[in-house]
This record gives sequence, C-alpha cells and structure tokens, in this order.
Amino acid sequence: MIVAFAPGGSTDVMARAIEPFLEKELGADIVIENRPGASGEIAYTALAKAKPDGYTFSYINTPGYLSMQVQRKLGYDPKSIKPIVRIVDDPTAIVVPAASEIKTLKDFVEASKAKPGSVSYGSSGIGTDDHLAIILLGSATGTSFTHIPFSGAGETRTAILGSQVSGGGLNISEFAGNDTSGLRMIAHFGTERSPQLPDVPTAKEQGFDVQMTSERGIAAPRDLPDDITQKFSDAMKKVLDNPDFQKQAKQLALPLAYLSGPDWEKEMPDRLARFQKIWNETPWVQ
Repeated sequence: MIVAFAPGGSTDVMARAIEPFLEKELGADIVIENRPGASGEIAYTALAKAKPDGYTFSYINTPGYLSMQVQRKLGYDPKSIKPIVRIVDDPTAIVVPAASEIKTLKDFVEASKAKPGSVSYGSSGIGTDDHLAIILLGSATGTSFTHIPFSGAGETRTAILGSQVSGGGLNISEFAGNDTSGLRMIAHFGTERSPQLPDVPTAKEQGFDVQMTSERGIAAPRDLPDDITQKFSDAMKKVLDNPDFQKQAKQLALPLAYLSGPDWEKEMPDRLARFQKIWNETPWVQ
C-alpha cells in the first residue's frame, strides 16, 4: 500500500488506521510504503507501472491526483490507474499559530494586503488542495501570499507550530484528529460547518466564497483483473462499515464519504475541468 506523502499526514494516519481491519478482511499482510515527492507523482508513477496482480495498491488524493494532470507532463498515463474506493472527503482549512494576532480569515487577508508578500502559507505540496485553496483565496481577494510547499501535513504542522510560516493548510482530520495545542483554525473551505469542529466558521460564512476539499481513496493498476478488483472493493466496504473502524475514524476526525471506484471515477472529469479552469485563470506554477 503506497502512500504519496510523508508519515504523519492525514493519508498516512488513515492508511495505518485501516491496515489491521483490511488485513483481517483480506487474510493478508499489508506493508505501507511512504513515497513522498512531486505532490504525489512519484507514488502514482510507481502504481501505474506496477504489475496488475493485486499486490500493489496506492492511496490517491484529489485535487493533487487531478491537478498535476493540468500543470505538467507526467511520468505516467493517468488512464493506467483505476480508482477502487473513495474513503473520505476532507475540507481544507487555514491554521495559524495559537499566539498569532490573526484571528479570522479577514485578518489573514488584510495582513497580506497591508504588506504584500509578508504572509507566508505552508502546504503539502504544489497543486494539492491546501495550495489550490490559497490560490483561489488570493484570486478572490486580489491578494498575494508567499507559498511554502512541504512534503506532507506533518511538516506543515511543524512549521506552523514553530511560526516558520504565518499559517498553513491542514485538513479537518489533520487538525481535529491530533493535539491542537499551539494551533488555531481560523476557517475551513467546506460547504458547511464540520461536525468535528462546529465552532469554526466556513470561509463563505466569513465573506469569502472559496470551497476546497481533499478526497482520499485507494487505486490500483488499470489492468487489475475484475475478480481481484471486486474482492478488494468488497473488503474495503466491510472495513468502512465496521463499527470498530467507524469508532476509530471518529476519534481521528476522518469525515468518511464512501464512493465505489466507478462512482468516484465518474465524478473526476467535472473536478478535473474545475482545476483546469483554475489553471487557465490563475496558473499556480509559473
């Protein structure tokens, strides 16, 4: 099971929470392998080139999995990857050090307008959901933020805690599912308030019509035989329906949002078109 980001981020934490449940359903040992870099391209290239024999799968994350398709020529063909299951749909959020004078999203924007380039923003990588969120916020407000990409949410969290950046992007689960000491979430980009953090207003509530979430799921090489695909898909559905896993997911603040692989893949063209539109209007790589 390949994870496209460094240990400590939401994908890695989710993968390790799922591991024992999936092992039981499959009757197999699972090895989690972190392959961070290039916003996920290193991991997805490895998946695309793996033998379709049921022994190699990878977690995939949107928008990164889709946004990289519009920003550069890839080292693999996206058509060679087959989504198996969507597990979560996790809103993107802006988090600042607890001692920061920035209390609201308006404060964050106005601080950057007052001194362009002075407000830095950490993300899990170029083209990831937290990066695109700040691109959209900048476009909506005519504001420029200094983007600092890291290799995963764990590094972003550390940078925020150490005040190495003015703020950074974390998903709801990456914030609420961990120790929040020293951190403050000022807004998230979901469509409505999160059950995990009901006191945190959405960006839209604060007057900024920006939406962004991170979908996380599992994919396989496209030519994986149908019987193996079905067996793995069925096993994952049993994991997600397991009350013991659901209890753990709640403790980790994972916003479960199951979709079958075919249903998830049907949604991807519309999302890809949205990211293409963002790229056309505000390319995030110069």
